[in-house]
Amino acid sequence: MDVVGKVALVTGATRGIGQAIAARLKDAGAEIAVTGRDEVLLQAWRDQGVLAAAADVTDVRQVEDVVQAVVERYGQIDIVVNNAGITKDGLMMRMSDADWQRVIDTNLTGVFNICRAAIRCMLRRRQGRIVNISSVIGVAGNAGQTNYAASKAGVIGFTKALAKEVASRNILVNAVTPGYIDTEMTRALTEEQRVEILRRIPLGRTGTGEDVAALVHFLVSEENKYITGQTIHCDGGLVI
Repeated sequence: MDVVGKVALVTGATRGIGQAIAARLKDAGAEIAVTGRDEVLLQAWRDQGVLAAAADVTDVRQVEDVVQAVVERYGQIDIVVNNAGITKDGLMMRMSDADWQRVIDTNLTGVFNICRAAIRCMLRRRQGRIVNISSVIGVAGNAGQTNYAASKAGVIGFTKALAKEVASRNILVNAVTPGYIDTEMTRALTEEQRVEILRRIPLGRTGTGEDVAALVHFLVSEENKYITGQTIHCDGGLVI
């Protein structure tokens, strides 16, 4: 799946799914740039020669600075993977305004900010691939995660609309909805919660970051020429 010579920007790439995606694309020959919030983990990317920026995707100026840095270093942006995301779980009636807004701002507005800044380069070159990482929670919902579910459902709608806007310029935009992936976020679950989750997954296991990365790799590669505006589940059959 050819991405050699392509330039990819991956947000939220210091751990978990984002790290796996960035590593996969780098190993496949792409030039990558990453964002994240953990300076130690960002430095680990820099030690590999990667452009790694401590950027808050909710901050428009920081986002524009990152995109400008990528273009100045590589001359182009061919691939964007929007993975940055957070959770602030709690029952809706007890949820604070701050916890609602922070999740929406990061998970949904952050996607808008990155896409708006990066897509200008793609439009000029009449080519590009964008993958927005949503979640099965945005499709099926989950008690205690109204803010997260709303943000991830919004990503799906955003993806469909943007795909229609830019299809004439050969820019493909898709959403990937991971299920329960083995990350720091899911490791915080209780053993009882993990058993219940596994019971609901037909394949009988949680996914890995590499499972998601393989799907993203295909979607952003030259092998994909005709898939756009789609929401593709990577969940072991959880929401069949």
